[in-house]
Amino acid sequence: MDKTASGWLNGFIGVLIFSGSLPATRVAVMDFDPTFVTSARAAIAGLLGLAMLLLFRQKRPERGDLLSLAIVALGVVVGFPLLTALALKHITSAHSIIFIGLLPLATAIFGVLRGGDRPRPAFWLFSCVGSALVAGFALMQGMTASPVGDGLMLAAVVVCGLGYAEGAALSRRLGGWQVICWALTLSLPIMLVLTFATLPPSFAAVGSHAWIGLAYVSLFSMLIGFVFWYRGLAQGGIAAVGQLQLLQPFFGLALAATLLHEQVSPLMVVVTLGVVACVFGAKKFAH
Repeated sequence: MDKTASGWLNGFIGVLIFSGSLPATRVAVMDFDPTFVTSARAAIAGLLGLAMLLLFRQKRPERGDLLSLAIVALGVVVGFPLLTALALKHITSAHSIIFIGLLPLATAIFGVLRGGDRPRPAFWLFSCVGSALVAGFALMQGMTASPVGDGLMLAAVVVCGLGYAEGAALSRRLGGWQVICWALTLSLPIMLVLTFATLPPSFAAVGSHAWIGLAYVSLFSMLIGFVFWYRGLAQGGIAAVGQLQLLQPFFGLALAATLLHEQVSPLMVVVTLGVVACVFGAKKFAH
C-alpha cells in the first residue's frame, strides 16, 4: 500500500473512532461534571501516553517543538473536549455532531496556514460544498436549540482544526502517536490537579453508562484515535485526509440514534451520499 492510500486508511480509522466521542461525552456528562470529564479523560490518557513514551524510550522533543505541542494540547487535549462537554449540557449529541461537519474546512485552512498544504482550487469547491451540505442539514434540523451550546460547538471546531493541523505537521518529524503522547504528557500535571479538584463528592449516583462513556473518551477519543488520525494526516496530507471528517457527523448520528435513541431524520441518507461525493472530489483535487 502506497503512502497516500495508507494515509487515507489510517485517517478513516481515526474518524470511525472519533465518531463515538460526542455520544460518549453526552452519556458521561449526564452523571459527571463537564470539567471533571475533560480533565479525567486527559489525565487517564496522559498517564498511558507517558507510559508508552517511557516503554519505547522515545527521544525528547526539541525545544522548538514545545510551542507546537502546547498548541496541540490546548486544541485537542483541553479546548475541544472542554468546549464540547460544556456544549452537551445544552444540546443533544445528535445536534452537536452536525458542527463536526465544519471541522474539515477548519482543518484544511489551518493546514494551509500551519502545515504548508497547497490544495488546488477545485479542492476548496468540494470542501465548501461538503461543509454547506452538512450546515444545511443542520439548519433543516433546527439550529435554535441553544445559542450557548451552538456557540461553544463553533469555538470547539476552530480550536480543534488548529490542533489537528499543528499536530499533523509535527507528526512528520516526531511520528503520529508520539505527538499526541507528548501533548498529553505536557498537559498531564495540570490535568491531574484538575481531576482531583473536580472529583464528585460521591460516585454512588454515577451509572455504568457514564463510566463507559468516560472510558471511551479517555482511551479511544483521547489516545488511540489520534494514533491513526495524526499518522493519516501526515501521510496523506492535512487538507486532503481532513475531508474524511465530513463523514464523521453521519457515523456519529447513527451511533446517537442507536445508543442514545435520539431522533435522526431520514434525510441523513441523502445528505450523506452528497457528502461522500464531496470527500472523493476533494481527494482527487487535493494535490
